[in-house]
Amino acid sequence: MGAFGWFWKAMGARSERNNKKSKAIVDNAAQAQSSLAELDDAAVADAARNAVKNGAIADKETFLAALAVASERRLGMSPFTVQSQAVLRLLEGDVIQMATGEGKTLVGAMAATGFALSGKRVHLVTVNNYLAGRDADWMRPLVEFFGLSVAAVTEKMDADARRAAYRSDIIYAPVNELGFDVLRDNQITDRSQTVQAHADVALVDEADSVLVDEALVPLVLAGNRPGEAPTGHITNVVSRLREDIDYTLGEDGRTVALTDDGAHRVERALGIDSLYSEENIGTILVKVNLALHAKALLIRDIHYLVVDGKLQLIDASRGRVADLQRWPDGLQAAVEAKEGLEVSEGGRILDTITLQELMRRYPLVCGMTGTAVEATDQLRQFYDLHVSVIDRHKELQRFDEADRIYATLEDKNQAIVDEISQVHATGQPILVGTHDVAESEELAEALQERGIEVNVLNAKNDAEEAKIIAEAGDIGRVTVSTQMAGRGTDIKLGGADESDHDAVAELGGLAVYGTSRYRTARLDNQLRGRAGRQGDPGLSLFFVSLEDDIVRQGGEDESLAAQPDESGRIQSKRVSDFVEHCQRVTEGQLLEIHAQTWKYNQLLADQRVSIDKRRDALLDTDTAWQELAEHNPQRAAELEDLPAEVKEAAAREIMLYHLDLAWADHLELMDDVRESIHLRAIARETPIDEYHRIAVREFKELAHRAKSEAFNTFAEVSIDSEGAHLDENGLARPSATWTYMVSDNPLAGSGNSALRGIGNMFR
Repeated sequence: MGAFGWFWKAMGARSERNNKKSKAIVDNAAQAQSSLAELDDAAVADAARNAVKNGAIADKETFLAALAVASERRLGMSPFTVQSQAVLRLLEGDVIQMATGEGKTLVGAMAATGFALSGKRVHLVTVNNYLAGRDADWMRPLVEFFGLSVAAVTEKMDADARRAAYRSDIIYAPVNELGFDVLRDNQITDRSQTVQAHADVALVDEADSVLVDEALVPLVLAGNRPGEAPTGHITNVVSRLREDIDYTLGEDGRTVALTDDGAHRVERALGIDSLYSEENIGTILVKVNLALHAKALLIRDIHYLVVDGKLQLIDASRGRVADLQRWPDGLQAAVEAKEGLEVSEGGRILDTITLQELMRRYPLVCGMTGTAVEATDQLRQFYDLHVSVIDRHKELQRFDEADRIYATLEDKNQAIVDEISQVHATGQPILVGTHDVAESEELAEALQERGIEVNVLNAKNDAEEAKIIAEAGDIGRVTVSTQMAGRGTDIKLGGADESDHDAVAELGGLAVYGTSRYRTARLDNQLRGRAGRQGDPGLSLFFVSLEDDIVRQGGEDESLAAQPDESGRIQSKRVSDFVEHCQRVTEGQLLEIHAQTWKYNQLLADQRVSIDKRRDALLDTDTAWQELAEHNPQRAAELEDLPAEVKEAAAREIMLYHLDLAWADHLELMDDVRESIHLRAIARETPIDEYHRIAVREFKELAHRAKSEAFNTFAEVSIDSEGAHLDENGLARPSATWTYMVSDNPLAGSGNSALRGIGNMFR
């Protein structure tokens, strides 16, 4: 079993014991349900409340029975045994794995109700605004049955509406909105301006996506910089460089570098002596490389779209437009310049927080997803969370066919079109998972040339998602989708009303095809999980070529000899094992990146805790006035006629202004250090150690500078009955703020190597 075999054996035994215990409780609850069903609503609700003692559920059987009765009466849904079992594991703080179509929405609502009845406020974390609003409305009758309140927080709500929603017992909200509200609350100057209320529990839907895939995505609050506008000069210079003359691409198509001629051309255009001089290497050279990255490596319709003159990033893990995402400002500006768009103002970063840091603020985190087992290592390492696998209500009938492996992309793409054509002729519905917008459109075009009507679902038409997915399981349907159809979707056989369910089942159910393996097995399994819901038949099959990115990257230093047949297909266990190996390598690379990035982020996260404590002290006590008055008693004496609350508010505003400014300066500095820290390796220093050394030193300076500047402002600024007039001294807070997410790795998640050209992909 390997060096750690004993550990995984113990973990498996623990999980099995927990599941056995849960099943016994659920069996007893089913017996209690019949007697509770004879009571009126008030008595059932009282039974659930009485099952809670000292903030914990003491009588779990009665509690589950009451939830089941309420669900049946208010939602017309009687929970399956496995759903009740899942509720128990969530209440114990696990991440549960439940298959597609097993009813995670009801499970989440039941568990959230349990936490709320125990006196805990719950944030039910979703992946988008639509699901937050839909699920809150759908589950409201169940929650309100027990006298609890429920609300949704969505993107378009104003501060007052958010404030009211956050006071509910159960709040459905997208993870990014929760983070943005944390950041905005960290800019307030009076406690009455707070929007969020403390929450005890984060119950995370699509937990592996939020807690692992996107855990290191920074959420950013930015503010305008008065009088400052971007020039875009560097991006314009780089946009005129020529491939193979001024720059060259790496063999893997994922790196780019200036030639000597290219460097000289840039230096002449910018009027500098050398890009590689000490004063330029950490500033101008970084910006030139970002612009070159944008020009040579980022491809329209794969990494981003251009819609109505605006750049829209594509979330590679979901295939959707990432509405609020930006790349780091230099890269964002470079792509905008490349596309001839107006270069947007990046603004000043006022504060930032990663999703991982956000989730770690909750006293208790639990979650649910269809693919948790493959993320067990990450969930344990970064959150100390355990995974419980919940059995299916009905046995899986889907057939997962072995990968079909081809020598070249051309052979593979031809085989995909042939396979779809043959299966479509039988009337069996088909869902094809592609890796990007361009690939989905190329495949759809190739199928249409064969006379096959295709529904395309990608980031360009995600508004039609519900309609397309609702009919994707009907007879004769062919749906070509990016990873949008891989999460949070439920495709029913026979169409939305399931009128042709039996006919489709006779044909073999939904056939799911993947055009390439993803970088993690979890994403593969998300796509597979679209077929075979609730005991329905189905098929899944992935096509792979030895030219796919995952094979090229995962097997970068290895050679493989294989003999394809006349169609280019390779039928060899050795080759199949090699593809599996390549995927494991890329998964390991992603985990290592996650671990390294966590080390960089964690120190700033610890420093944020100190900033938060300082802010709380300034907001909730008279600390600001006491410190300023003690440092400058003469100035304090000049203000003695003002009411105490006015003086304290003015002092608070002064102190908070300089604390927030110093923190923003610190984030900007550490971002610059991070950009150039790899250069420390040249001097034989460990980059992460050097980063920590600089961060600690600068944070000490931050605290000193914030106080020193506040003391100076207190001595100089006008303070009267209306407070401190900071704006008269040029110290006004930004007049406009906005939020966005930074997509740090725009090349992550590619399937077929688009960097070598996507023309005629399926010809």
